[in-house]
Amino acid sequence: AGPVADRRIQRTRALLHEALGSLIREKPYDRITVAEILDRAQVSRSTFYIHFKDKDELLASSMRALLLGVLSAGDEARPDAAERMVAFSLPLLTHIHQHRRSGKVKLGERGRGILHEHLRRALSEWIVETLAGDLPTHRSRRSITPELLARHVASTFVLVLHWWLDDGAMRSPREADELFRALVMPVLRSPYP
Repeated sequence: AGPVADRRIQRTRALLHEALGSLIREKPYDRITVAEILDRAQVSRSTFYIHFKDKDELLASSMRALLLGVLSAGDEARPDAAERMVAFSLPLLTHIHQHRRSGKVKLGERGRGILHEHLRRALSEWIVETLAGDLPTHRSRRSITPELLARHVASTFVLVLHWWLDDGAMRSPREADELFRALVMPVLRSPYP
């Protein structure tokens, strides 16, 4: 595929991401149909299924795109691996906070669970792919692998996010970030006995 085909693919995916995002602001995720996404994006059913098997896969793709956008916007040099592993937290919490204030996202309980699971997976993958060379390793038989450490960080972030949202996001994104850091930094900085 040449540059024109690549741009067309990116444009189609962007239209589908935007359509899903706008629908999520209007109704619970559970009640959104692929037909509504197609109508909003002005994309054919066959084109949709070339890119995604279902709306959950589209949501996962949207999460990865969001994550990359948020992370590239706040891309700054961090002094050490532990700091680089948690660098996503404050920009992502700030992004979520801004969207909550600008209009309620209507995920519904199942939708929120699906969204958080895709976010956990996307964060885990990002940590492993981006920071694999930086991840602390341990040489004992009970080694904490980079994948396990990434899952721990991502799962803890989603746990804090869920708690923060349930609390009505009464605390600032910075306060939520500090709580997340308090939970993961001791593990990231420990020598893993």
